[in-house]
Amino acid sequence: MTAPGNAVTQLAVWLGQTRAGTLIRLPDDRNVFSFDPTYEADPQRPVLSLGFKTATGGLDTTRPTHVKLPPFFSNLLPEGHLRDYLAARGGIKPVREFFLLSLLGEDLPGAVVVRSESEGPWTPHARSSSEPDPHESAFRFSLAGVQLKFSALMEAEGGLTIPVQGAGGDWIVKLPSSNYQNVPEHEDVLLDLAEAIGVTVPEHKLVELVDIKGLPDDIGPLKGRALAVRRFDRGPGGKRIHTEDFGQVFQLHPDDKYNKASNENILRVLWTEAGLNSSLEFTRRLAFTVLTGNADMHVKNWSLRYPDGRSAELSPAYDLVATIVYLPSDKQLGLSLGGEKAMSAIDLAAFERFATAVGLPVTPALDAVQDAVRRFRQVWKEHPAVGRLPAEQRNELEAHARTLPLFREV
Repeated sequence: MTAPGNAVTQLAVWLGQTRAGTLIRLPDDRNVFSFDPTYEADPQRPVLSLGFKTATGGLDTTRPTHVKLPPFFSNLLPEGHLRDYLAARGGIKPVREFFLLSLLGEDLPGAVVVRSESEGPWTPHARSSSEPDPHESAFRFSLAGVQLKFSALMEAEGGLTIPVQGAGGDWIVKLPSSNYQNVPEHEDVLLDLAEAIGVTVPEHKLVELVDIKGLPDDIGPLKGRALAVRRFDRGPGGKRIHTEDFGQVFQLHPDDKYNKASNENILRVLWTEAGLNSSLEFTRRLAFTVLTGNADMHVKNWSLRYPDGRSAELSPAYDLVATIVYLPSDKQLGLSLGGEKAMSAIDLAAFERFATAVGLPVTPALDAVQDAVRRFRQVWKEHPAVGRLPAEQRNELEAHARTLPLFREV
């Protein structure tokens, strides 16, 4: 597949086998999304995004135009170096989101597939993990996110195969960072610790780089191991499970992922759309975020999952990094909690304000926080994953936790 030319003006948007609408590139290079009339009229339609839901529960059918793609679609695309890398391979400018989405449209997060009008609905490709189709596009292994990630197929013997061409895969492979040491190993530990205090996490494992086949040869030298994480937006037999991050829910472009929402905004959506269990899980994860000094939990690091296509739940946790060990001076949360961003100001009273602002029952919310803190203390003493952290990181994290009012008052 070659890079799309300027003649491309329309892309069909599918949600599984359901035609959801059309993305249109206007003559002035602005973009607009229009719902398909059949999708719009169907009361049992699958959810494309809560961002399109009106205050009365209907479908917002207004058609604002955007220089970038509309926020829902812009958030499907990679950011930073990965966007630059894939755009260069496609022969297009990174800012031309319409064409980048066209290139990556069959391996996007969730159940969304974007195709040319002539191609019809997407169907899963049945293909051996060891035999990638040489005729399919090499651009379809991209996923949204800042780190370099590739969709992969886990082989029976435990190695990873990166499909160099075409879509597919049940795993995300997170390669080592060139700027920070041992990030995959670090995140593997954080996922283990989060699970030990009751947070839902996907299956994950570290893999040696020599066990990853099919990596493009133009991404530069890599050192260390990679982290493989089972995708929670993929099911058996190529089934796609729809997901959306809270940048999409709030209709925010990625540049606004830190500054136009709060943790209360996320909780309000969870409490309204997903109920008590997801709301308490979110509360527990926020306690873990504070305890581990994670300053990077912005709206794109929280997602909803739609197992049946319509009912929302908080997705498993992802992108868990104790950023304080890499950026020690940054001790502010990515999003405010109880009116506070400084981790040193987050105490039980902040969590009480957080729950009260949304109407979440305070007692179970505070119980979830206190249970998370108690279990974190115990896990820190006993869990073998702690010993896998470099001594400097381990000491930094422990010193951080002990200074927190949240840690001391429980």
